[in-house]
Amino acid sequence: MPATIQKHLDESIKLELNLAKLYTVFHDCFSEDEDFWWELAMEEQGHASLLQQEKKQPQPLQFFPENLLSTDLQSLIDNNTKIAQLIDKYSTTPPSITDALKIALDLELAAGESHFQQFLDSPTNSLSANIFKQLNQEDCDHAERIRNYMQKRN
Repeated sequence: MPATIQKHLDESIKLELNLAKLYTVFHDCFSEDEDFWWELAMEEQGHASLLQQEKKQPQPLQFFPENLLSTDLQSLIDNNTKIAQLIDKYSTTPPSITDALKIALDLELAAGESHFQQFLDSPTNSLSANIFKQLNQEDCDHAERIRNYMQKRN
């Protein structure tokens, strides 16, 4: 696997794991909403696991789903830095539920996460992409679910 794809894949895995950690922090902050945050955290963990499995594959480059990763490496790095700071901040001083939902929505709409959703919604053009999508089929669009939850809570 070329070094550039390796770097993108590593940052993408880090993004999914960081989101899982942040959503776990929110899970711990909001007992009445813990199921919502836990589900998101576990799905982000699942995304990371799928990417980690993709990283381990000995397949040639032509079988790697070409649109699986964001092409903007710096954006992935910046988002990871931002999320790590949010984890530190909210581990000691919890946000309001409204702020937590807004933060989650903003992060889901950020480059790496929205790109992942675009990949899932795109036509399947390789065996590897098809397998990846099948493994991930139970996960719905997080941004849409967060919006719906925000409306439900007013």
